[in-house]
Amino acid sequence: MRKFLIAILIGFLFISAASAQKRVLDKIAAVVGSNIILQSDIELAYANYLVNGTPPNPDLKCSLLQNLVSQKLLAAQAVIDSIVVKEDEVDNEVDRRMRTMTQRAGGEDKLEKFLGRSVIQYKDEIRPDVKELLTAERMRAKITEKINTTPQDVEKFYRAIPKDSLPTINKEVEVGEIQFDPKLTKDEKEIYRQKAQELLARVKKGEDFGALARLYSQDPGSAAEGGDVGFFDRSTMAKEFTANAFRLKAGELSPVFETEFGFHFLQVVERRGEQVHARHILIIPVVTQQSLDRAKLKADTIYNLLEKNKKVADFFSNAAATLSDNKDTKYNGGMLLNPENVQVRTTFIPTNRLDPQIALVVDTMKIGEISKAQLFTDNTGKKSYKIFFLRTIVDAHKANLGQDFPKIKEAANEAKINRTVSEWFEKKRKETYIKIDPEYQSCPQLKGWSTAVTTAQVNP
Repeated sequence: MRKFLIAILIGFLFISAASAQKRVLDKIAAVVGSNIILQSDIELAYANYLVNGTPPNPDLKCSLLQNLVSQKLLAAQAVIDSIVVKEDEVDNEVDRRMRTMTQRAGGEDKLEKFLGRSVIQYKDEIRPDVKELLTAERMRAKITEKINTTPQDVEKFYRAIPKDSLPTINKEVEVGEIQFDPKLTKDEKEIYRQKAQELLARVKKGEDFGALARLYSQDPGSAAEGGDVGFFDRSTMAKEFTANAFRLKAGELSPVFETEFGFHFLQVVERRGEQVHARHILIIPVVTQQSLDRAKLKADTIYNLLEKNKKVADFFSNAAATLSDNKDTKYNGGMLLNPENVQVRTTFIPTNRLDPQIALVVDTMKIGEISKAQLFTDNTGKKSYKIFFLRTIVDAHKANLGQDFPKIKEAANEAKINRTVSEWFEKKRKETYIKIDPEYQSCPQLKGWSTAVTTAQVNP
């Protein structure tokens, strides 16, 4: 079944080369201990790479095989070290992948046509591979868990970089925001509550939940899947969603309830310990001009208060924590975080990485200034008014320890992690039987990995 699936995927992408692909699908590309890696495994990984819209690059197959060999080594060591990945973790990851694939395919029906089998069949087939990947990731984390990068390590790392090779740090800014979302009155929202209530009544009378979800649910992530959101725990969903889901038994329906996203009702599909599998229908209220006007009035009022306050920075931080409707920033004094540096949680953002709408406003501001309220529309179409505070500007410069210690520390830590993992692989591959097919012997990434003598090596 697995080979048939790969034939479909590759044939879908490379119809003109279908017959040539089929001839190599059964080939063993590598042996790692007692495990084998098929050519079809590499082709599937390459097909997934192409499905993401990236340009063809056959040379990438060398890296893909190296990743698969590394994954086998890590997973094998995980068994020895008694590292376990729970079944519900595997379920969650499989469900996440299927939601992504369904969205890209344009619906579950189109995905099943593309795969040549049902989603349920495909989930069963990829489950072992997903489990092995999660196990390998956990083993890698164990290998690097004790790594500690000291200030002395950072300085040594920095001093080792040739002066003419020091990177240029782009211009960066620290920007705070207070967001004012338009809010409907109870009367304005009632029509949407009633629509959800009518759909719930239809389900109770026997209409198909999945069919109604596909037709009427406004959740872009689950509507195409009949409202199915997969398994989740108590920390994943909005608190109102979680409260309703965890009080129901399998097959039971919730009443209509409201979250920040709109009006829902849900049905529990399955309970598994502290995990619930559910499906839902979401009705999103439409913002009115009156609600936008109310949000602007509130934003203008706060802007005027901020303008009159001498301690702008402190007052802005307090106002953001109290008044902002953006949960991602209000608990950080309103300061935006660099989206590309989530682990470090830095508030310094390169100007070329700012939201273009925000960049246009910030570009006209001076340090310490507050912007007037302006209407913004996010990538989902949601509208809100925002006021901004420009706290810091750091001009473009060559990296140095004084200004860029956090960035240099991150680079030093990453280098130490990579070195530790490389040393682990270097030792492990010498202890493990590894055979690489002659086709991949010339891959630079795999040079020295094979511990088995091949015909190509004997008769070059």
